[in-house]
Amino acid sequence: MAKRSGVQALYELCKRTFIPGVSVSSVSIQKLCSVMDSISFVEVGLEHVPEDDRGHGIFHSNAFKSSARAARWAQPITYLHIYECDSFTIGIFCFPTSSVIPLHDHPGMTVLSKVLYGSVHVKAFDWIEPPCIIESGQSSEISVRLAKCQADMVLTAPCSTRVLYPNRGGNLHCFTAVTSVAILDVLAPPYSEFAGRSCTYYHDYPYSCFSSVKELGMDEEKEDYVWLEKIDAPDNFYMRSGNYRGPSIQENSNSTSSCTIA
Repeated sequence: MAKRSGVQALYELCKRTFIPGVSVSSVSIQKLCSVMDSISFVEVGLEHVPEDDRGHGIFHSNAFKSSARAARWAQPITYLHIYECDSFTIGIFCFPTSSVIPLHDHPGMTVLSKVLYGSVHVKAFDWIEPPCIIESGQSSEISVRLAKCQADMVLTAPCSTRVLYPNRGGNLHCFTAVTSVAILDVLAPPYSEFAGRSCTYYHDYPYSCFSSVKELGMDEEKEDYVWLEKIDAPDNFYMRSGNYRGPSIQENSNSTSSCTIA
């Protein structure tokens, strides 16, 4: 009997874990993380892209102060579709050096991300609850909502799978490729306009643009907070579909979800 692939194991565990109307336990999430941690870029049919020197000059100490920073070299990010159903999706994002997935949200979703190769800068936020919203009152009025930074770091393979939840863990995040990088992603449930889970993009403003820490009675450093404004999808964001060349998923015959498989 052929050995079961890591991708197959991930699919089977996702299918048992992400059931509509059923809460997902922390134990189940840890099991998923363990499976994702064991998957290598070679196993999913990827070749490590040799690093070049494009973009290295922009990654200095101040390079990530704005999550809306455009990539100096606008190159498309490639998405490799592995599996999709009503409950979850599995796919891989392949970034060229310096490419960016802009700041965006994951409404009502749990997302697991594993860096397969390379290095990526991650900046992630959670909304402050109850919502703190300010109308700018400027000539071109801006509505912003307060969020707190949960992560501002560079992840380099090999590293552990990161998890974000609907209301914590950095549900709003952006990625900037420090080197060429590939990220294995599980989204549960998937984006769906019909179900009210559309992707929204944001521009971030420093906390000091609209208020002071003292005014809101906060003890933390103001650098921990930003104001986020909804925006249209940035013009410099390029995404294209690629061909997944890893092991195919064998769907169980008793599946009750509507699914598509790579």
